[in-house]
Amino acid sequence: MAFPQPKPQPPQLPQHLLRTIDCQQGAVRAVRFNVDGNYLLSCGSDKSLKLWSVGRGTLLKTYSGHGYEVLDADGSYDNSQLCSCSSDKTVILWDVATGQVTRKLRGHAGKVNCVQFNEEASVILSGSIDGTVRCWDTRSRRYEPIQVLDEARDSISSLKVAQHELLTGSVDGRVRRYDLRMGQLHVDFISSPITCVCFSQDGQCTLSSSLDSAVRLLDKSTGEMLGEYTGHKMKGYKLDCCLSSKDTHVLSCSEDGHVYCWDLVEGSLSLKLPVGKAVVQSLSFHPRETCLLTAMEGRVQVWGAQPEEAEDDTLAS
Repeated sequence: MAFPQPKPQPPQLPQHLLRTIDCQQGAVRAVRFNVDGNYLLSCGSDKSLKLWSVGRGTLLKTYSGHGYEVLDADGSYDNSQLCSCSSDKTVILWDVATGQVTRKLRGHAGKVNCVQFNEEASVILSGSIDGTVRCWDTRSRRYEPIQVLDEARDSISSLKVAQHELLTGSVDGRVRRYDLRMGQLHVDFISSPITCVCFSQDGQCTLSSSLDSAVRLLDKSTGEMLGEYTGHKMKGYKLDCCLSSKDTHVLSCSEDGHVYCWDLVEGSLSLKLPVGKAVVQSLSFHPRETCLLTAMEGRVQVWGAQPEEAEDDTLAS
């Protein structure tokens, strides 16, 4: 006798607050998981970058060297290096273990909003209010960028790199996708200033949030709009959006103190996560697990699918 297959479980959402970290670095401008999701980076308005353990919420190291608030950061694939950018117009390459500045990269004409390593951490890409993306060789001693992309007509607010593709979002209302291998540029016009862009995990779609309080999912190859997600408030702040680790949900920060989480396919609101009373400044989804980081004022919150007690049991076993 054949037994019926068990019903597939609906994907779990990170709705339980596991811990709150008081970062003590002024307002937290951005929060980011590292490559394996065991650590988090917090970017402070007090000019510091901090590295924390996600599981324990303990501070591991503080990186000091920027002259003004830190706006974004990224960790290398092997966890040996960090890069960060700041309102001081510089990008810094750090040695994780020693906390020392390896390189300080100057060249942008204004504050640097976003920064990311490529997959081999051989190049750092940075986007600035000066409208350019600069590509820096991490292994050379040259201080000039190896490439400058200056197609945007206004500030670059967000960038993501995946394999040979670069995605940028600009205040000029355009999402640009550079195929660095083919030397091609694809432009999608959204008409409202872009605050954040990202690729889907499967690499087939792009997600972008903009100041008309909408998040849009576009087919990467055709530019066709596959989904539009609304209900949150994003009118005056540069806030993050992202996809869950399995591409099942779209998440966005909001100025009303919540994180909004929509079903990717249906477009319906699956979860409205109450973070606090202020603006949710930043978020980051774990690369594999159902775990979410949020930043509000001076604190970072860690959210999981199960309450902490259950998680402790699984860790013990």
